[in-house]
Amino acid sequence: MSESTENQTENQKSTQTGNAQAKSYSFQAEVAQLLHLVTHSLYSNPEIFLRELISNASDACDKLRFEGINNGALYENDPDLHVRISLDKDNKTITISDNGIGLTESEAIDNLGTIAKSGTKDFMSKLTGDQKNDAQLIGQFGVGFYSGFIVADKITVESRKAGEPASNGVRWISGGTGDFDVEQITKESRGTDIILHLRDDAVEYLEAWKVKQIVNKYSDHISLPIQMRKEVWQEAEEGADAENAEGKMVLTDEWETINSASALWTRNKKDISDEQYTEFYKQFSHDFEAPLAWSHNRVEGSTEYTQLLYIPAKAPHDLFTREQKSGIKLYVKRVFIMDEAENLMPSYLRFVKGIIDSADLPLNVSRELLQESKDVRTIREGNARRVLSLLDSLAKSEDKEQQDKFATFYKEFGAVLKEGLGEDFGNKDKIAKLLRFASTNTDDVTVSFADYKANMKEGQDAIYYLTAESLAAAKNSPQLELFKKKGIEVLLMTDRVDEWALNFLTDFDGTPLQSVAKGAVDLGKLQDEEEKKAAETAAETLKPTLDKLTDSLKDKAKEVRVTTRLVDSPACLVVGDQDLSPQLVRMLKQAGQPVPETKPILEINPEHPLVKRLEATDKFEDLANVIFDQALLAEGGVPEDPAAYLKRINNLLLG
Repeated sequence: MSESTENQTENQKSTQTGNAQAKSYSFQAEVAQLLHLVTHSLYSNPEIFLRELISNASDACDKLRFEGINNGALYENDPDLHVRISLDKDNKTITISDNGIGLTESEAIDNLGTIAKSGTKDFMSKLTGDQKNDAQLIGQFGVGFYSGFIVADKITVESRKAGEPASNGVRWISGGTGDFDVEQITKESRGTDIILHLRDDAVEYLEAWKVKQIVNKYSDHISLPIQMRKEVWQEAEEGADAENAEGKMVLTDEWETINSASALWTRNKKDISDEQYTEFYKQFSHDFEAPLAWSHNRVEGSTEYTQLLYIPAKAPHDLFTREQKSGIKLYVKRVFIMDEAENLMPSYLRFVKGIIDSADLPLNVSRELLQESKDVRTIREGNARRVLSLLDSLAKSEDKEQQDKFATFYKEFGAVLKEGLGEDFGNKDKIAKLLRFASTNTDDVTVSFADYKANMKEGQDAIYYLTAESLAAAKNSPQLELFKKKGIEVLLMTDRVDEWALNFLTDFDGTPLQSVAKGAVDLGKLQDEEEKKAAETAAETLKPTLDKLTDSLKDKAKEVRVTTRLVDSPACLVVGDQDLSPQLVRMLKQAGQPVPETKPILEINPEHPLVKRLEATDKFEDLANVIFDQALLAEGGVPEDPAAYLKRINNLLLG
């Protein structure tokens, strides 16, 4: 876990329990808040506690399986890994046991006393009080252990680390309030027992049929046996009152496996239902929402592997943070190797979750760092192609449900997908086909490059676009005025990544992309010769004014020129074809990146009254600077000296 136990140790006290000394610790503050929420909220799906605890037990067995590759002694005399569920109706307890890797005392304190790596502040900021969302968050933030408090008023954890002596066991106990007790115990078997002391309103989970139903629903495809004691029917004893005599189900000493115990991804996909795919996704990803789509394939060739890849329905809270890892779990010949195998999926597809089971990678590959190799590169490229193909099939589908799924995907992950234009040159064209934008014709982010091309005007030879910090800023940009007048559609791009990503895409299917905010406007055949001549004439007529403007604004603009792109506005700012846009400059500066100093070009509308007034005013300097600063404001910038701007405005208003 990410939090230090320093604060817990400061609050530590000792109590005597039998012959052992138990130490009491205070929960991390955020955990205490979480436990209060879990204990006092009514979840729409309380049975998920069993799924979460079984999943954790399975992970513990996977970790032992991996450690045991190089250290077989860790198996001790118990080589068959399993999860066992025991029910005790008399004491109202349900116990989930595993013979996996186990915990040391310090690991029990760290792992059970703090929220997982996801980050406590981010986690707590998401707790809105909405019951359904809160229940989903338990899985999203990796704190599934605490879901046990949905049904239990006390949890006891007994564990021993594999390879440690029996006397090094640990017992952890908490009532889910402000603290927990830890003591050293003797535990003959390795692994972990989680004992839930059920509340009176949760005794239904002591029924074997109920537990089996939940396991079959959520955990049937965990690749190791989940076992319960076998039940048999016991007839009533002879001689009992015939009217009141009845038989009952009793537990035997024989353990029976209640799940299929076969890895789902190894089965033929024809034998797997959509519901099974969905429940398996929820089980391994800890996501409470069904995935949008998935792809299950056996890949053969120079590198052989099985891929089961899912597109989630919701973006994680940390999608755009540096710490966000891939959701790919790596197995080699069904042996678990590592979580978050980031080298197996390109960064721009880091939202994808799934399983890769390779037949070729060495079993001793490091869990911490999967080394780059030809096989790893082949798997990564194959995964990227498969995901893009899956998304393309959703985008092209004529089925309304599939179209809605793509729209949901794009809303959640469209911005990160655009990173692929700069990261994956080989798939750049495939990625470009999936991109969607708003435009001057619609506010909905639904217009593809192909759609745009299909609606281009006769004689139009470029795809026009504009980047801005918001849709409102884009729609009201003066740089669109001529395009609106002529009915030419312009794509409106408002994601922060757009300006950077479009540097790597110069054309789509042979048609060049042209920013309307870069270079001089040239609509080719779409622009009247009379308009061009009028602009040339205006430039000659206004040459003295242009020279004077250039001199007055020499510290702000590298050039001042007449334009035909403006209809209603007096001026606008543009940059050279090879220059960074103002939006990208601001974004890089905010990120602390060095940015070369560049000045924009000021384009003026010779027909606008303010521009005509320049020729006669005795306040030329003030008006020139106000025109520039207003053009800067129109494209989302802020005047360098707001106080000076206001002073000039007041001076002009006063006459």
